[in-house]
Amino acid sequence: MPKKLTIILGPTAVGKSDFAVRKAREAASVIVNCDSRQIFKELNIGVARPGPGQLAAVPHYFVATHSIFDNYTAGKFELEAMELLRQLFEVHDTVVMCGGSGLYIDALCNGLDDFPEADPGLRASLMQRLDTEGIESLRNDLRVLDPDSYFTIDIANRQRIVRALEVTIATGRPFSSFKSSPAKKRPFEIEKIGLTRPREELYYRIDRRVDLMMEAGLEEEARGLYQYRDLPALNTVGYKELFGYFSGEYDREEAVRLIKRNTRHYAKRQITWWRRDNAITWLPA
Repeated sequence: MPKKLTIILGPTAVGKSDFAVRKAREAASVIVNCDSRQIFKELNIGVARPGPGQLAAVPHYFVATHSIFDNYTAGKFELEAMELLRQLFEVHDTVVMCGGSGLYIDALCNGLDDFPEADPGLRASLMQRLDTEGIESLRNDLRVLDPDSYFTIDIANRQRIVRALEVTIATGRPFSSFKSSPAKKRPFEIEKIGLTRPREELYYRIDRRVDLMMEAGLEEEARGLYQYRDLPALNTVGYKELFGYFSGEYDREEAVRLIKRNTRHYAKRQITWWRRDNAITWLPA
């Protein structure tokens, strides 16, 4: 029998963690996290890390294992996750993976293309433009130079915009053109299960979760990270809105409203990302 990786995916707050725990217990297996923020040990409340009961029910990997000070990428995740799966498949016939980071899931399933090394000088120039002209100026450049990337990457993410422009300008090729290589073959079967809920229900769950996060101490957690707010890992919904509150841009009530709104927007982008993948079996959560 071939080994099988079962990936539980879907928009934020849809209920992936509980579903993954049930699947892992049915298979007497483990869970490998593929959420690009739950991997950081300094981030807890704001990334909806699995709770103590979930962590106790099933062994979890890639939860709070890296630091926000690490330059962690989807490429590194691909390499580390493949090595971990090699070890886990020596013991288990099925391994469950759970998370909402589409790029990490794609990296694991299909592999990433070999992107060129960063150009420090060009990146510094683009970062200076970011500070002086604002992100909209760089977005406009990307829309002209690489419309495919403009309409598929998270254009609210400053680092993603800078990286896409950096590669496009340095190589003379659109950033999106580096993602055209055939998928790498994996030595295991891959099953993708996507969870869905009606939009109104999903948005209610998002708003309620944000309220619970604030009650659980998200503001205090974010205050402890404020001095590191320029790190790429902290350009994250739930933290960046509170950083704006701390710096006096708006009040606490507005920060909470923005977290809810931006989380809903993030959920929509996640759904859009996965619509292109016909290998996903969608189930009502």
